[in-house]
Amino acid sequence: MERLAGEPGRTMSARPVAERIVAELALRGERVALAESLTGGLLASSLIDVAGASAVVTGGVVAYATATKASLLDVDPELLAERGAVDADVALQMARGARARLALDGRDADHALATTGVAGPEPQDGHPAGTVWIALSSIAGDEVRSLLVVGDRAAIREATVDSALELLAEALGVGLRE
Repeated sequence: MERLAGEPGRTMSARPVAERIVAELALRGERVALAESLTGGLLASSLIDVAGASAVVTGGVVAYATATKASLLDVDPELLAERGAVDADVALQMARGARARLALDGRDADHALATTGVAGPEPQDGHPAGTVWIALSSIAGDEVRSLLVVGDRAAIREATVDSALELLAEALGVGLRE
């Protein structure tokens, strides 16, 4: 087994809002599930980078292929065929699917975030790069937001993660800035 040395005192989380989300969820005894397409696991990683995340993150599904959204997250295949994956209703169904599919002990996740959109550089289904939908499904209700992000693939994906975290933080009443 190869041994590697990490940097002492280095924290992985570059997002203080993720730390506040994890702390608030732990305080409430609530859990979050994640369904990601264009962010490809970055959203889950941003929360899992925080110590204590295992108590509040049930898991995540990276449903990058359109068909996977239907098979793993119960997104309506007819909706996907009609509108494609870059759609508000698709994002919401992804979030609802994650809440149910990532249930623990017979209890749906209290909150679920979903991301879908076009990271680029080419358009998809008639949508330009930077077109993004994020959704939150929670015990308090559902919310969907649209974004139009300017930048390269990395910038679009990072901005999507930040916006998704902000959406959950607002729903939890957690301040975004100290």
